[in-house]
Amino acid sequence: MSFMRDGRGLQGEMNKISAFFKWYERKTAHAVTFVFVTQVLQIPHFIWAGDVYLQLGVISHIHPVLDFLLYGIDLIEIPSLIVATLLFITHVKKRYEDRPTK
Repeated sequence: MSFMRDGRGLQGEMNKISAFFKWYERKTAHAVTFVFVTQVLQIPHFIWAGDVYLQLGVISHIHPVLDFLLYGIDLIEIPSLIVATLLFITHVKKRYEDRPTK
C-alpha cells in the first residue's frame, strides 16, 4: 500500500489530511464566495432549463452559444457541491476539536 512506503504509515497520512483541513479552514471565505457565486449563476440556468422542458422557446433555442453557456453553467455545480461538502466537514471537524473533553 502507498501509505506504508515512507515508513510513517497511517499516522503520516492522517497528518497530511489534518494539514489540508487546517489550510482549507483559513480559505473558508473564498470557498463560501465560490459557492454563493455558483448558486447565483444557477438562477438563469434554472429558468432556461424550465423553458427547454416546457418547450416555450422564450429564451431557449434562440442562439446556440447562449444555449451552450446556459447549459454549461450546470457543470460548475459539481465543484460547488465538492466545496460545500468540504466546508461541512471542516465545520464538523472544528466543532469536534473544540468540544471539551471529560
